[in-house]
This record gives sequence, structure tokens and C-alpha cells, in this order.
Amino acid sequence: MDRSQKADSIAFLSEVFAEAGAVVIIRNLGMTVAQSTALRIKVREAGASYKVAKNSLAKIAVAGTDYEGVSEMFTGPTGIAASADPVAAAKAVVEFAKTNDKLEIVGGAMGSQILNADGIKALATMPSLDELRAKLIGLVQAPATKIAQLTTAPAAKLARVFAAYAEKDAA
Repeated sequence: MDRSQKADSIAFLSEVFAEAGAVVIIRNLGMTVAQSTALRIKVREAGASYKVAKNSLAKIAVAGTDYEGVSEMFTGPTGIAASADPVAAAKAVVEFAKTNDKLEIVGGAMGSQILNADGIKALATMPSLDELRAKLIGLVQAPATKIAQLTTAPAAKLARVFAAYAEKDAA
């Protein structure tokens, strides 16, 4: 790898760390190409990115960012999964690790908060940003729906009473 390739790699990793809501550091313990490709596809489908990085370049790229604390996790064959949604990368990696014993979750970070492997697994159990938004919208809409029902209920009751009187008079 020549200097320009290293500089490109550092620039790419710096951009990943700058835009990420959460970063998951994983260790590849002899995965096959097919398994690695399956991991990449699963991470991409979750809306995250996955990059196998040279440890020395990753340490340079992470310097000066919120994720500087993860630099000591860059040992051995390292992969970096990152996503803007703090939960997406963690969910994809933890789900893949359940079916593949050759993938070790080392740790990661969410902003400046450093997480160990158990912290990443706990993060993966949380609802995603889209799920939280959907729940919030549901909570906001529920009172409005109830208010609309309450305001129309008296009119409906009056209409039924008038209809009953009309049927009584007709009979």
C-alpha cells in the first residue's frame, strides 16, 4: 500500500468516524469470503457501513474524533461497522454474530461513550431510530384521535335520540 492509498484510507475512515452515530469494532477470527460477504450485505441492508481496516491507519483516523477511546481496540484482524443510526450497526453485527462463531465483537462507542462487547449487545436490543419515531408519532396521534372521538360522540348521541323520537312518533 503506497502513501496515496494510505492517505485515501485515512480520509475515508475519518469521514466514517465523523458521520457515525455509533461504531462497532469487530474481530475476524478466520471467516471465509462468503461469510464476510454475507456480513457486508447484512450490515449494508441495516443502513450501516462495514470496513476492514489496517489498525495503524484506523488509529490515525480516529485521533481527534469523539471515538478516540476505541483506538486501543484496534488489535488483530479488525473490522469497523458504523452507522448514523446508533442502533443499526450494532443490531446487524450482533445478529450476524449469533449465527457465526468466527466473528468476535470487541466493543465500540456511541459518541464519546465507550462500550464493551456487552454494551454493544445491549445497544442492539434497543429499538432503532425509525421504530422510536413511529412510536412517538403514535403517542402524539392517539390523544388527537381521542379528542376527535369525544367531540363527535355527543352529536352522534343526539342524532340517535332524535331518530328514536322520530320512530316513536311515526309508530
